[in-house]
Amino acid sequence: MTRDPRRRAVITGLGAVTPVGNDVPTFWSNLVAGVSGVGPITLFDASDLEVRIAAEVKGFEPRDWMDFKQARRMSRFAQLAVAAARQAIDDSGIEIGDHNRDDIAVVMNTGGGGLEEVATGEATYLEQGGKRVSPFMVPMLSPSMAACQISIQNGIGGPVITSVAACASGVQAFVEAQRLIEHGDVDVVVAGGTESAIIPIAFAALANMGALSKRNDDPERASRPFDATRDGFVFGEAAGVVVVEAAEHAEARGAPILAEVAGGALTADAFHISAPEPSGRGAARAMQRAVADAHLEMADVQYVAAHGTSTPLNDATETRAIRAAFGEHADRLAVSSNKSMLGHTLGAAGAMSALAAILAIRDGVIPPTINLQTPDPECDLDYVPNVARTSSVDVAIVNGFGFGGQNAVAVFSRYE
Repeated sequence: MTRDPRRRAVITGLGAVTPVGNDVPTFWSNLVAGVSGVGPITLFDASDLEVRIAAEVKGFEPRDWMDFKQARRMSRFAQLAVAAARQAIDDSGIEIGDHNRDDIAVVMNTGGGGLEEVATGEATYLEQGGKRVSPFMVPMLSPSMAACQISIQNGIGGPVITSVAACASGVQAFVEAQRLIEHGDVDVVVAGGTESAIIPIAFAALANMGALSKRNDDPERASRPFDATRDGFVFGEAAGVVVVEAAEHAEARGAPILAEVAGGALTADAFHISAPEPSGRGAARAMQRAVADAHLEMADVQYVAAHGTSTPLNDATETRAIRAAFGEHADRLAVSSNKSMLGHTLGAAGAMSALAAILAIRDGVIPPTINLQTPDPECDLDYVPNVARTSSVDVAIVNGFGFGGQNAVAVFSRYE
């Protein structure tokens, strides 16, 4: 089927499992209230590590969303995704059956997949021998398994896609979903990002890289995007899922439409394996191309759900990129980073920001960047400091920038 730019992609359902709530209403109310989800690590004994804080999902019970045997054969990143997907599908009101299962796709992205299975499997092998290693380890660790499990659990027979693009993964899911709808490949896409890799080796490696905040004694204030005293990001876990649907399909079944996925773009810095290109030109190009893909002008954008990691390099570079992309309009933008509350959820980060953008459009409330107390001369935009803002939002962009110079931007707009 040829591309039809008139075939629009809209949002009809949301699901979330996050450090500040395991459903969308709780997540959103806490995000707007500026509640931090960061605390001491409880998923393993971190007493010997330099960094001992994280943004963990709390009170999550897999058996609330799947049977016990199925849960045991999934890594935690897949469990979170299955739960968030079930919420989003229920929220959309769509019924999946033989009549439509092949016209529904899953795009569920991640940065690492089941990394914990590699670590625990290796430990079992060394301590107990090869015969004790789980035969399910390989399918459990596969990054594509969250998408596959969503397909299996819900009887979805269309394309099942996973892109692994580091911290840009979650945003890429929405770029892919919008194109699947526009190209006429499917009528519905269950799209989002998931991550759960709170394991000792990940913390040791990132701490040795100097990427993580070391504010162990003050965890709720450790993630400080755009603040002059920021010292690194806080590692987090989460899953966010959105039901993306062809507008005519949603309207035909009377589904409430929350917003539109209006466009998106992907670019590369072609610069370094972990550091952003200092001028931000790759990120700026992604923002400009995404807005152009949405057939909008840069001046139409009111809100930027920023990547905003709380690392010295990222926040300054993203600020430069926003200024380069928007010119004088940059001073009229509201820019905020929910990583100040959720930590950096890596492959799920773009999904968290997409939820924030969609809900900001729905409710006319922009979530804050908390812990922003000391101005940084290099970060001189309006970051909605510390307190949420009531403001009409018609167009929002979501930024996601990953290791290796991967840049992804998605545009969400009010559906007219």
